[in-house]
Amino acid sequence: MTTSRTWNAVRGLAIAALVLSTAHSSLASSHMDAPLITLDDPANTTDVYAFVTEIEGRKYLSTALAVYPFEEPGIGPNAYRFDDDVRYAIHVSLGDDVGRGRPTLSYRFRFDTEFIARNTILQSYLGVIEEIHDDAQNLRQTYSVVRKDRRDRSTKRLGRRLRVPPNNQGIVTPFYNQNDDGEQPAKDGVGSFEDLDRYTAQSVHTLDTGHIVFAGQRDDGFYADIQAIFDGLNLRTGSDVSFDSQGGFNVHTIVLNIPVEELGGDLQQVGVYATTSRREIRVIGAGADVDGFAGRFVQVGRQGNPLFAEGLVGIEDKDLYNRTRPTRDRKIFQKYALEPELAALINQFVFEADVAPENDRTDLAAIFIPDMIRVDLSTGPARLAGSGPEHPTNPDDPGFHRLGFFVEDPDQRDVLISRIQEGLGGGVLPGGWPNGRRFGDDVVDIAVTAVISDLRDPKGPVIRFADGIDNVSENDIGYNRVFPYAATPLNGRNHEHH
Repeated sequence: MTTSRTWNAVRGLAIAALVLSTAHSSLASSHMDAPLITLDDPANTTDVYAFVTEIEGRKYLSTALAVYPFEEPGIGPNAYRFDDDVRYAIHVSLGDDVGRGRPTLSYRFRFDTEFIARNTILQSYLGVIEEIHDDAQNLRQTYSVVRKDRRDRSTKRLGRRLRVPPNNQGIVTPFYNQNDDGEQPAKDGVGSFEDLDRYTAQSVHTLDTGHIVFAGQRDDGFYADIQAIFDGLNLRTGSDVSFDSQGGFNVHTIVLNIPVEELGGDLQQVGVYATTSRREIRVIGAGADVDGFAGRFVQVGRQGNPLFAEGLVGIEDKDLYNRTRPTRDRKIFQKYALEPELAALINQFVFEADVAPENDRTDLAAIFIPDMIRVDLSTGPARLAGSGPEHPTNPDDPGFHRLGFFVEDPDQRDVLISRIQEGLGGGVLPGGWPNGRRFGDDVVDIAVTAVISDLRDPKGPVIRFADGIDNVSENDIGYNRVFPYAATPLNGRNHEHH
């Protein structure tokens, strides 16, 4: 899900300094899609989400961007945070721009960090935080949101000095956790805004323009046994074997609800992707004494659909993917969807037979090229995941299924009805990815089902693994069925890694 920098030979002298200033140690993960971006955690995109919601009768395109993979909950003395020198952006394509891979609207987020007290080693917390940005929260971040409209080249500031909540450290952040007790695990997801934890609720900003926005630490909502998949496809077997590689880790997440009327109404399909950009270091002079200064922003990360850069794009083009826009996807990256190596690997290591079609995969190209999440706005609201179908206080929305349309039992299929396209027949569309992407969509199993099935034939069989390819079918904590949807950040004092 991510990137490199566009240095040329003249700027080569700056590489060592930049890498040393931005590198962070990281575990290997599903969120490490390209070699160079692994050196830049705050700009490393992990997941992008886009789906239709409705709040008090108003329809929204709900979008989210998560960055900073494998945050260990609760560290010190420093804390994971958004980077002031990175520009985070969520892009929406409308009309002809969807097919062209061109952003129509871009929502840009810039962060500002300050320490209230500097004569202390307690960088983040001076005591128990009762309210966000109170005197006990030493490390404070605020951010601005700017919308750029390429149709008329206008730029509008939507919000500024918006507050970021603290990370979930434990005792000093009790209200994230069960019974408001910092010794307890993080609170599960909720189904009403009134039930959100105090810090999250205080960080949800409804702007004068009608947008709703949140930015802060969240649980990593992606779940899969990525370690087994990339361990030569030696998958763990047995109904009692489940290993979530992301279990127990947090990320930093931006969530933005965009009023559908701003996009021109709901009788359309839109495209959504996200980028991260870092200030380029320009070099003046040569020799031992090099004077560098911040210049223009250079795109270093990109993501649209889950698993494209990681599971389909070859190593030689992974960093290039992160530097380019979707406008170039047909020319450069379409070959990876049409001739997916993943299909050949599954045939070789899993089936030991020619089951998955390996050539002319126009069905996969239709999903991934250009690499944006397509969302049909004409449907009703997407069904959202909560804490599971049997959870007493926060069940999944009725009809939600992690596999969307691809569940084997037709009576359990999670679908939406389009008013503008035929879809799978009668306007039927998947309730989740690849028609949008919701928190809780099992994107690994959906993607593998798509790769091993021949979706070019609408009447052809859909091939599925009985328990999914990785035996992981749920997140380690329940999601919220209300804004900001992503789950509570895990407690640094009390959490488990799978």
